[in-house]
Amino acid sequence: MGLWLLLCLWAWRRARRHEARQAQALLALNAPAPDDTLLVAYASQTGYAELLAAQTAESLRAGGLTVRVASLEQLDTARLSAYRRMLFVISTYGEGDPPDAAAAFAGQMQRSESVTMAMAALSGYAADAKAAAAALAATHTLPDPARPLTGTQYAVLALGDREYAQFCGFGHRLNDWLHAQGATPLFDLVEVDNDDPAALRHWQHHLGLLAGRSDLPDWQAPVYEPWRLTQRRLLNPASQGGPCYLLTLTPPPGQTAQWLAGDIAEIGPRHERGGPLLAHREYSIASMPEDGAIQLLVRQMRGADGGLGVGSGWLTHIAHVGDQIDLRVRTNRNFHAPTDDRPLVLIGNGTGLAGLRALIKARRAAGHRRNWLLFGERNAAHDAFCADEIAAWREDGTLERVDTVFSRDQADRRYVQHRLLETADILRAWVAAGAAVYVCGSLQGMAAGVDAALQDILGDDTLQALQHSGRYRRDVY
Repeated sequence: MGLWLLLCLWAWRRARRHEARQAQALLALNAPAPDDTLLVAYASQTGYAELLAAQTAESLRAGGLTVRVASLEQLDTARLSAYRRMLFVISTYGEGDPPDAAAAFAGQMQRSESVTMAMAALSGYAADAKAAAAALAATHTLPDPARPLTGTQYAVLALGDREYAQFCGFGHRLNDWLHAQGATPLFDLVEVDNDDPAALRHWQHHLGLLAGRSDLPDWQAPVYEPWRLTQRRLLNPASQGGPCYLLTLTPPPGQTAQWLAGDIAEIGPRHERGGPLLAHREYSIASMPEDGAIQLLVRQMRGADGGLGVGSGWLTHIAHVGDQIDLRVRTNRNFHAPTDDRPLVLIGNGTGLAGLRALIKARRAAGHRRNWLLFGERNAAHDAFCADEIAAWREDGTLERVDTVFSRDQADRRYVQHRLLETADILRAWVAAGAAVYVCGSLQGMAAGVDAALQDILGDDTLQALQHSGRYRRDVY
């Protein structure tokens, strides 16, 4: 009996502490927020999402950002619209259901989805359609249903278990709902199968970019393998951009590494040879296992003070050919090549060619030859990465079409999204024939520009349908 009473007392105190935290968070939410405040929201069934949300906030604050943390049950569209940037850490319960505490918010999502559908249906009727739609919205006590989160940026960390058919179902549903409300992604949704540490480090990678910090510590110490840097070749001598290298890394003796096109190499850099490991870096793999090595395209980056970037400095300058490189492969299912022979549109810029190169190699090996590459860089004379290889693929039919754009070769800056708009009719025909669209490269500029061009060419509904069916995929950074 005494043990049972102690257990009851512990549970009661735990519940009271949770209630106190919730009350504190609600007070903070109701207080005016500085314009640059970033919201971290979570939906948790067991407390794991809440823990990850707290770690997320801690990492962002270490980068000097102002952060508020709240449970999804404390939020509605009006509160969300007060923030310009939002991160969501979202658990899925069972077969695609929200956690219990997020049920009310899920109900708001469902009602607003119903209003949107009703408005779309009414829009085809007479002149009183707008009044009827407004009346319907008022009935549901919702804010203006016309994309109230326009101008807001967001990202979702979706937690789930692949044993369930609706893996990360509620996270995906929230992601789609935010997009339908007018918000735009800071980066693509990150899926976590159980507590997969590699996926969590991928989320941390994005947090570092948001915080502007390359030295945020990893939440868990990674376990690497000792690969070897066997070749480093400069691809763009005399370029206006930073030096870009093709690196070749071979696995430990006697080991045959396996990966798929689209997977990521996670690197443990060091400040100096023999120094301690620093926070990890991620690079798209540019080769296939049949090549016998992992190849990376790495541009040498420098900070505002002129210092070399942590990862690029290690790989392109500090480490010598022959040195050990701490590496492990991270599966990136979202960017794996289609398993069938559907047409494939590959769009990228700069070192984003790495991920596209691996996809082209995989398609070539499978005999899938309807592939279209659109690639952008600075100058044709210096920055035509892998030009001979691409020309050979064009010649042998691996690539049905190649469009290159070099931004500095004319007075008006032209980028890959401009070439995409110029070939709008061709793109529509490829999509109508079942094509998938894969984008790899810089998040700022290129990825946003390409996304806007695709919306302009295909329409938002079609582009969202492509996302839902897995025919629009991105590996952007």
